[in-house]
Amino acid sequence: MDQLKQVVGLVRSVLAPELLGTYLHGSAVLGCLNPASDLDVLAVTRQSLDGRKRRALLEGLLKISGLTATVRPVELTVVVQSEVRPWRFPPVGDFLFGEWLREELRAGGLPQPGPMPDLALMLTMALAGDHPLTGPPPARLLDPVPHADLVRASIAGIPELLDNLADDTRNVLLTLARVWATLATGRIEPKDAAADWALSRLPPEHRPVLEHARHLYRNCLYTEETWSHELTAQVRPHVDEVLIHINELR
Repeated sequence: MDQLKQVVGLVRSVLAPELLGTYLHGSAVLGCLNPASDLDVLAVTRQSLDGRKRRALLEGLLKISGLTATVRPVELTVVVQSEVRPWRFPPVGDFLFGEWLREELRAGGLPQPGPMPDLALMLTMALAGDHPLTGPPPARLLDPVPHADLVRASIAGIPELLDNLADDTRNVLLTLARVWATLATGRIEPKDAAADWALSRLPPEHRPVLEHARHLYRNCLYTEETWSHELTAQVRPHVDEVLIHINELR
């Protein structure tokens, strides 16, 4: 995959010699890449990036990442090994790039270090996927994340998800289904598989919006996404139902 090679080449050129390893995670290792799936990459370094490296990495990613039929969105997370090994919660991420941050970052902000609960999920997926792009197997660099911290990380992301419900409905619904499934089973499933799991446990009246989100995920780019007025009216009641189940497990 040429785009993934570009990402790996950029990371290696900017972060060497401090780069310890680069790992694929997310949809590419959990199941398969659907039309709008991100290329999710985790980079592990010896030390925090300086301002020059942050700028070079950001400028390169703005050119490589996209939202078209031929260019996938890239999500790159950089973590300093000493911040996650030995493991503690909340973990600190050193750099994060994703398409949802593009406008904010282009306006002049550079990704900075900070608490990143989602790292618990990313590291778990990277360890389970065991897909090095550079460096040794991830288990040589990363500690396993306790289930209790997977739960904490999943719960911590819910307020931000709800804030984005109107603008990113597909992903919010699928991610909430995955939170529910993770809390119940201890596994991090692909988003469409988590939707399958949740649909089998939802009352019939709360299934249509999640079925539609799953269909969009499997078949459509974001530019092709549509929601009828009837489905839109069902989104919030569906979310409230899923939150009831999540709260019972937390």
